[in-house]
Amino acid sequence: MVTKIRRSQHHQQLRKGYTTGACATAAALAALIRIFNANSANTISILLPIGEHAQFDLLHHQVTIDSATVGVIKDAGDDPDCTHGAEIIVTVKLSKQHGIRFFAGKGVATVTLPGLELAVGEPAINPVPRKMIKSHLLPLLAEHDISGVDVTITVPNGEELAKQTIGQRLGLIGGISILGTRGTVHPYSTSAYAASVRQGIQVAAKQNLRKMILTTGSRTEKQAMAIYPQLHPISFIQAGDFIGVGLRASAKYAIESVELVVMIGKLCKLACGSMMTHVTGRPIDFSTLALWLKNHDVNSDIIVQVQQARTGRHLLQLVDSLSCKPAFLTEICRQAAIHSVNYAHHKLIVSVHLIDFDGSTLAQATYGE
Repeated sequence: MVTKIRRSQHHQQLRKGYTTGACATAAALAALIRIFNANSANTISILLPIGEHAQFDLLHHQVTIDSATVGVIKDAGDDPDCTHGAEIIVTVKLSKQHGIRFFAGKGVATVTLPGLELAVGEPAINPVPRKMIKSHLLPLLAEHDISGVDVTITVPNGEELAKQTIGQRLGLIGGISILGTRGTVHPYSTSAYAASVRQGIQVAAKQNLRKMILTTGSRTEKQAMAIYPQLHPISFIQAGDFIGVGLRASAKYAIESVELVVMIGKLCKLACGSMMTHVTGRPIDFSTLALWLKNHDVNSDIIVQVQQARTGRHLLQLVDSLSCKPAFLTEICRQAAIHSVNYAHHKLIVSVHLIDFDGSTLAQATYGE
């Protein structure tokens, strides 16, 4: 979605859906309720991270004296998501251990390689879904004076669904990940999303704005707005994986400069010349990144590890303690800026701003006239 720009009529006709994380939260809350009331309703309402309430129909599986299992069918709306129609099943079991523990049932992946948001050995239930589930279960646990519960998420067809993703390449083994940061899925076809990026830049140009900030998602946009509070809101475009589209549209509509506010994964792809940064597209060229690192007189063992890295996050971990880290990350930004200027036919000045996962600035570089 292009933030701050009104959706077109075409977008309004598309039906939004819900993330696997939202579905798991609904099923988990319903399961805990059913431990205390086996005849509870067949629908449940939860609060999404974006502040909206959503209601889910429930599939009732089983209830015992200290556990319950409830399922929710994932509805992705009009988004072409491979998990659309999948059943997200959650078993909640009362525990004497304090707090909420998460487990991967059949069809939910386990993290086996470093470089992701979760530690090796953890079930692939991402941080925001975990936070959602906790925020819904903890008040009910306190109300009934229960110390803790074990939450196990199962997706019956998850191992097959995972074959349509790159999860296995990232070390996510055994099924899919439970994902989502907003709770909702906003559907856009590739052409519609690209058209939205172009439209947003055209609107900004008509307002005589000459600097655009292209971000890759809500997290990078939030940080970009904090960095540049003086800029008009329509200067910020969530280009997502369509940075290349945003660059060429900016050149077309006589924007003078563009700043890319990105995180390490997308940045590495841009730095190696890939202007389409979707996870299903061209992978990160870690061999090229390792060559740039060689210029900083780094131990050969680190070079080999960088060549074999799996994700941008993993790359950051590998270089974190190196004295050349700032210079190396600046070089990646510079290479991304050079490719971006070339892609925009040298009609723009491009700055690249790398932010860390906590929002802090790691490096930046500018290229162009």
